[in-house]
Amino acid sequence: MTIIPNHVPAKGWKGGFIEKHPELQYKNGVADLSTLDFNDNLDKVCKIKRQQRVLWPEFTWLTIKDDPSSRCFQMFAPDISRAGYDNTGQNWAVICPQQGTYIKGFGTINVEVTVAKQRGWVNETNKSLAIDMVVKPKIWFSKDANQSAYGKLIWGAFELINKLHHLPINKNQAINVHTHRTEKMPHVEDPEVIFVRDKLYTPKCLDHLPAFTLHNKEAWNYANLEVGIGDIAKTGDAFVDEFNQLVMDLFNVGSGNLLQKGSELTWNVWVDAPTKVNQTEWRNHAQFWRRSIDVDHASPDGNGSKVRYANGDEFSVAEELITEALEAIWKFVKDHIWG
Repeated sequence: MTIIPNHVPAKGWKGGFIEKHPELQYKNGVADLSTLDFNDNLDKVCKIKRQQRVLWPEFTWLTIKDDPSSRCFQMFAPDISRAGYDNTGQNWAVICPQQGTYIKGFGTINVEVTVAKQRGWVNETNKSLAIDMVVKPKIWFSKDANQSAYGKLIWGAFELINKLHHLPINKNQAINVHTHRTEKMPHVEDPEVIFVRDKLYTPKCLDHLPAFTLHNKEAWNYANLEVGIGDIAKTGDAFVDEFNQLVMDLFNVGSGNLLQKGSELTWNVWVDAPTKVNQTEWRNHAQFWRRSIDVDHASPDGNGSKVRYANGDEFSVAEELITEALEAIWKFVKDHIWG
């Protein structure tokens, strides 16, 4: 299904929240939300009336740590994320991004940026917003419905070992990746609080963003956020921790080091004009996406772009590297089962 962007804000906007809270407004380009309480991301869906859909999520990162020439860009799938707020402009919920990397005959490596809690505001009148979030990237496997013989063998081993160790073969047992804010702000001590703010992010090594990442003609507005990538969380099970690191290695090989420890993942979020919210559809959105990725190996509203360098050249991963990473996992599993 192709999404048709909305270009005219839906009726019903009242505003007033940010006017009543001048301490939350931008001052010298900085919005400090530290006096606003966080709410758990799914607790207040009943309050949201309006939304801004991220139809053009433009991600950028270094495929080789500390090497500016390795910077790549990729637009993830449309409608991957949304901001949900009431008619006055207080933000109550954020839909989190999901992405799947399909390995034929084996399955899908899933990544979901789960939003644990959030706070913020939106002002449609002057096209401005400021949202703080705490996010938890999760990574796990899901099997291919049409498994190869090799895929059946390795999945059989996973399921056998899973009786003793909780492997990341479902979302409940996913690998959790620590993240942190990349910039300092007084009064915000928690390093896990991530800022979504006005304006576009432009890498320091570039004079301007690549034209293929810009959506001024289609989009109603834009914002940006930056996330620092940390360690994967320990589970208390040494076997699972070692296995999880091998899975992360496979994911990073396949994605161009998207979640490499010590790197920064940045994205410019381009939204269409505000629309009204169907709260049932909002609650079911994540499940709808998950099924589409698991069954069809595609996002429900179409996939994103290929990974490209700033000059437009495509980034590609050597199949041998993926094979090597898979074989490292298989060797680890075999050594554990048969010694």
